Amino acid sequence: MPAYAVLGAQWGDEGKGKIIDVLSRDADIVARFSGGNNAGHTVVNGQGKFSFHIVPCGIFWPQTMNVIGNGVVVDPDVLLDEIDGLKEQGMDVADRLMVSERAHLIMPYHVALDALTEQARGKSAIGTTGKGIGPTYADKAARTGLRAADLLDIEALYPRLESILEYTNAVITKVYGGDAVDVDDVYAKCRQWSERLSPLIGPVERIVNDALSAGANVLLEGAQGALLDLDHGTYPFVTSSNPTIGGVSVGLGVHPGHISDVMGVFKAYSTRVGTGPFPTELNDDTGAHIRELAQEFGVTTGRPRRVGWFDAVAARYSSQVNGYTSAIVTRLDVLDGFDSVKVCTAYELDGEITQEFPGGVAALERCKPIFEDHEGWDSPTASATTLEELPKQARTYVQRLEELIGCPVDVISTGPHRDETVLVKRLLKV
Repeated sequence: MPAYAVLGAQWGDEGKGKIIDVLSRDADIVARFSGGNNAGHTVVNGQGKFSFHIVPCGIFWPQTMNVIGNGVVVDPDVLLDEIDGLKEQGMDVADRLMVSERAHLIMPYHVALDALTEQARGKSAIGTTGKGIGPTYADKAARTGLRAADLLDIEALYPRLESILEYTNAVITKVYGGDAVDVDDVYAKCRQWSERLSPLIGPVERIVNDALSAGANVLLEGAQGALLDLDHGTYPFVTSSNPTIGGVSVGLGVHPGHISDVMGVFKAYSTRVGTGPFPTELNDDTGAHIRELAQEFGVTTGRPRRVGWFDAVAARYSSQVNGYTSAIVTRLDVLDGFDSVKVCTAYELDGEITQEFPGGVAALERCKPIFEDHEGWDSPTASATTLEELPKQARTYVQRLEELIGCPVDVISTGPHRDETVLVKRLLKV
């Protein structure tokens, strides 16, 4: 069987957690391949409501193995907290969870550097989550990072920590005026991590490839969204990894030939957290109303999300980069009761009409949305499980999104619970 990718198609927060949970019913492995605990995935099912930042969202299906790939940066404290939280709910996941030995570790000094760097940027701050993600990826690129495998050889770790912190503490104290990080404190924490996490660290990439060769279904769990991609997003207001389809091969060691389907998850409107250009943003009562209706506040930070109408220019660009074979539309129920809903179909840039998504952030800031109006619907879509239950106007709206994105909408989410889902088509082969 092939691998199936589920990717955030906008600026993240599209509801991927719920979708992964729903699709994991038919998955043998759910594999996370990028990002860190700057991503928040919410799952609502018969066992309750759960918020994950690092554990893959297939964890609730007993037949499903959940793995964290080499492209993910892992804060061991966060991972252990999530494991302990699941245990408190009666779920011991030790035999269904594995961390790649090649995954890089978020260290305490990375978190300190993240805060100091953002503070130093002042008004030019990017709006990071402050979780140490960027500095960890920076150390990875600079070849001064630590990987999960290093916890398996704890005695050899101390001299490496000494060397790393000699330079890092110079940056913290002399560049940013912060407090130095004590090497013995960090090493003691690494010993604790080693004791608890060593049984979970293994050759994830080989296990995933072996499973694919044996005909298993592998679901590839994306984090963040395409427009936050380090290369293809609204740089510099992006994340530090590649949440687009290319990140799968790099972040999980799965060659492209294994990937048969790429599913893009879109909200029925748009949101964005942090700073950066957002052409369809609603700085009015409508935006505030949608935010309150949908409780658009970040799972990781609690920050209010910026809200806007659906941006089809950005959606087409996202589809171009990722090659979506299916679109998944979430939060359709949030738009219930609106007299009209809008879709941005083009931009006005410096007096010219364009359907291109600019590569430069300054140009994108100058883009003015050109909207297409759609009739709203009074009958609720909330909790619908079939297309026939959706009001005609809602179906027309979804059909228009389908045309604009350029691929079929195969799943529609009509509420937060696992069961509040319209499965137009079963996406994983069984």
